Amino acid sequence: MTESPVTGVVPTGWRARLDLRPHVLRVRDSALPILQIVVAATAAYAFAVSVLGHPSPLLAGTVTISSLGLVRDARPRRVLETVIGMLVGVLVAEVFVLVAGPGWWQLALALCVTLLVARFLSPYPPFAIMAGIQSVIVMAVPSQQPFGRLLDGVVGGVAALLVTALIPRNPRRGELRDAHAVFAAFQGAAATAIQALRRGDRLRAERALEKARALGPLVEQWRESLDSALAIARISPFLRPQRAELLRHERIRQQLDFATRNLRVVARRVVYLCDDGMPRPVAADLLGELMRAADLVAQSLADISFQPPAREALRAVGSRLDPGAVMRGASQGDQGLIAALRPLTVDLLTATGMGPADARAALPRI
Repeated sequence: MTESPVTGVVPTGWRARLDLRPHVLRVRDSALPILQIVVAATAAYAFAVSVLGHPSPLLAGTVTISSLGLVRDARPRRVLETVIGMLVGVLVAEVFVLVAGPGWWQLALALCVTLLVARFLSPYPPFAIMAGIQSVIVMAVPSQQPFGRLLDGVVGGVAALLVTALIPRNPRRGELRDAHAVFAAFQGAAATAIQALRRGDRLRAERALEKARALGPLVEQWRESLDSALAIARISPFLRPQRAELLRHERIRQQLDFATRNLRVVARRVVYLCDDGMPRPVAADLLGELMRAADLVAQSLADISFQPPAREALRAVGSRLDPGAVMRGASQGDQGLIAALRPLTVDLLTATGMGPADARAALPRI
């Protein structure tokens, strides 16, 4: 089982200060975005100088750098939105330079109009900021060619979009890292709930509920990285073969999103039951078997051959989730906990590729 980030080893003292691994990992993860920016900015600058004859195509480079950036979200749509925002700023400023000339009051008026237009066009705040920055550059830097800087900006934007498709960032690495972070936190929350059930420990049960409630942002981060990966794979000829695998991951993500919500339901029931301080080994064993099967689902992300054994392991657990039979003579609360494991099992079964109807049919009728 993957180590939970909550319980992982955290360096302290001089080790934390001398640990270069985060710096090295940051550089490694940024290597391809840096290559994209260098290639696109150089190509845009060279094209503007050699083909268009512009002596100082400043915006050809700045538009390229700003639109690509080093952010995780490298979707072509985001790049295009950023390019459009900057071109709006360039266009408005070019009009003001042509009509009113340069100057401080012209800059103030051009910046004001640019920001108002940008906010009208897009609800995305950085869109307006990018437009404003380019507007100030156009107003502050003189040029002998009317609308020449707008053409430079178009060249930079086209270069950024071409590089996004032809030198695509690897979407699988970040997406898989986010996926395993979700599974690790999911299993960590369940492991705490299992310990609470074995010991009848309410404090530990409450901690499990806290961990389960903290899963939402991790799932959302995985969704964003998957969306970005799928968007890049749609336009890049080199990543198009990965679309089927990314779509399979998206199906797993959707079902794990449901599973995290059902885990919160299970955790709340565990908190309620642990009020009496009594251990519940049967429920702990069933939840533990579910988590071992969930670990196989996590491994199936990188290797689909783990999918069939994960499905069979979940079938084996699901076939025993009859509250009346497993907890015969137990309280309604104990039987309710077993019943709460059923939708969690169905979610994990559908994450292995099984249809929802077949997944529900794998559980005994109650």
